[in-house]
Order: sequence, then structure tokens, then C-alpha cells
Amino acid sequence: MSVMFDHRNRTEDGKEGPLEVKITVARVRYYINTNIRVRRREWVGAVVNRPDADALNDRLGYIVQRVREEITNLQKVGKEIDVQAIKDKLWEKEKKSEKGGLLKWIEDQIPMLGLGETTQVHYFTLLRRLNEFGKIASWNDVTVENIYAFDAWLHALTKPQNMTDRLNGVEPEKISDGGVYNYHKRLKALLNRAMKIGLIDSNPYERLHGEFKRGDKRNTEYLTEEEMDAVMSLHPMEGTLMAAARDLFVFQMFTGMAYSDTQKFDIRDYKKVNGKWINTGNRVKTGEAYIAHLLPPVIEVLERYGMQTPKINNADYNHALKAIQYAAGITTRLHSHLGRHSFATYMLSNDVPIQNVQQMLGHKDIRQTQRYAKVLAEDVHENFDEIEEKMKKKLNTKVTRTERKKQ
Repeated sequence: MSVMFDHRNRTEDGKEGPLEVKITVARVRYYINTNIRVRRREWVGAVVNRPDADALNDRLGYIVQRVREEITNLQKVGKEIDVQAIKDKLWEKEKKSEKGGLLKWIEDQIPMLGLGETTQVHYFTLLRRLNEFGKIASWNDVTVENIYAFDAWLHALTKPQNMTDRLNGVEPEKISDGGVYNYHKRLKALLNRAMKIGLIDSNPYERLHGEFKRGDKRNTEYLTEEEMDAVMSLHPMEGTLMAAARDLFVFQMFTGMAYSDTQKFDIRDYKKVNGKWINTGNRVKTGEAYIAHLLPPVIEVLERYGMQTPKINNADYNHALKAIQYAAGITTRLHSHLGRHSFATYMLSNDVPIQNVQQMLGHKDIRQTQRYAKVLAEDVHENFDEIEEKMKKKLNTKVTRTERKKQ
């Protein structure tokens, strides 16, 4: 058994031709089309000189492995090698056209992706959205046209509201560009996985490179020191969800931890050195290393919970943060990631070097940290603009007075 390029030699130079698995049985040759097409110069026993070469080689390896397994299974039971039966089993034609086959596959795959608990929830939310959308349910539905339709449908969605907002007539929020982008990012990753194992011939997202954007990162929100103080000054009744949410948010504001990291927090990972709690750990979501030093507001929260963090469901946490936002008189929408944003800008505005903030946050690339510095820079420019306007007004007033004196 081997892989070869177009055994019929019908492909013109510069055009794409088929890669085929050649099987020789008792001196008779059979060919199975892999549904992978490359140019002649891109095949040297492996796919080369293409941006998707690694993905295609992975897929080829999977196909060859599947063919070899089927041949071995037939040999074990003493059956003749039936190439057509191998083809049918390899492509699982009946499953590819089955309505809902894609969604069932995604449901089965999610637990196998090795995701953190919070990220896994995001993937199940994608699955729920696909079920609601209804137009991407089978493998045959995986088209560029349907991806565009899914994007438009997502942009038209509104976030669920709590009873207070509904009663107050608050306009429902649309899903942000960043939120829509994350749905596409996860679906693209799943379809890449499906392509590698031969369930689809290509991933339509490859033809849509750069179409769906994350959104303007310059709009990253954070709390000012005054707003952080306003949250800290709240003292909800002990034992309530609002009290636990306030404490967890304070914990985030002064550690920079993401929600998933706060829920895995263990004081035993920390050492007390010169009376201070320090630790070098790894982020739950990305596995990136970060450096932690527990500041006084954090210790105060931990002592209230027996040196543990409050354990709160993410949805309940975000709902409680809305109540805290109203109680603190803050206009910026509080959510479970805003504490991390606020920590980053708080450190940078207090002259902590950006490389150190990168280590505190566990960012792999300093460009992730630089967006916080960019936000602060924009605030500084706004302050200059405000001062400039005041100066212009004063100058205009002086000019007017001078003209009056001349008159």
C-alpha cells in the first residue's frame, strides 16, 4: 500500500490532481481517491510548499491508517479484501448525509478535546446555537453560504435579560463582534478536526480568511481606581450571592486571574515568604505560566472564606455583578472578565513595567498585554484633548475681553 499522485497521469501541469491510496492485492492494483487534490510539484511523497501542508499530511496519515486497519480486520477473519467495501466504510457516506450527523459528532467530540471546564461550556453553547440556527446540521450543510448565513443570524441575536432589566425597559444587548468571532473560531477548529480525519473534503473557513473579525480591541473596558474603590466600599449581607460575587470580583481586580483560575485557586500552591504569599502557577485556560503575589484586599477576601475563593457558577456570577454595578453607581458593565482587565490597567497606570504585567497575567505574547497600555494611552490623549479645549475657551475669552477694551 502507498500514496501516489494521479495514477492515470491526466493532470495538466500547474493544475491540481488527486492523491490516491494504491493497494496491490495478488498483483492486482486498486486505487482509493483520498479527495485531496494538490499540484504535481506539491507532492514529494508528502505534501509540501502549501500553507495547509501539515493539515493535509495529517489527513493523509489518518486515511492510510484507516485503510490499513480495514485490511487487517478482513485478514483476521479470513475474508477477501473488498476495496469497494473499504471505500464505503472509509467515507461513511450514509453518516455524511444524515440530518443532524454533524451536530451529533460535535456533541461526541467536545469531551474529547481536552478543554477546561469553562471552555467546554463555550463549545456546548456553540452546539446549542447551531441547533437553534438549524441550517448547519449535516455534513452536506458545511458550505460557505451557510457560514455567512450563520454569521448574520448570530449578529441579529440578543443576549438574555434578567427580570429587572425587562421591567425597566432596558434595551436588549446584541452579541458583540468579539462574541460572534468566538463562535466562528470554535466552529472552524471543529471543522479542521473533521477535515483532518476525512469527514469533510475541505473547511469553508479556509476560503473566508479574514472575513470575520474579532472586533476593535481598543474598546477594552476596565474600571478606574475610583470605580474599583466603589466596588470595594460595598458590603452586601454576608452569606448572600451578591456578597460572594463582590468578594470574587475584588479577588480578580487584585490578582488579574480569569474566572476559571479563581475557581481552581488553592492556597497550598502558594508559599509564605517574608510574610507575603507568592506563587508561580499556570493558567487553567491556556497553560501559560503566571506570577502571583496576594495583595492585602485579596488576603482579606480569602480569610473570609477559610483561605478559599467563593465558588460561584459563572452565569450566577455575571447576574450578581449587574446588581453590584447598579449598587456601586458604575456605568461600565460588570462581567466576570472585567476584573482581569481592571487589574492590568491598574498595574500599568501605577508604573509597573509592561513585561512584568505580562508575567502577572500569564500572557504568552506581550501584544496581548499591550492592548491595555493602548487603552491607557487613549485615555491620556482624551485628557490632553479636554485640557486643549479648556485652553482654547480661555484664550477665546481673553481675546473677547481685549477687543472690548479696544472698543
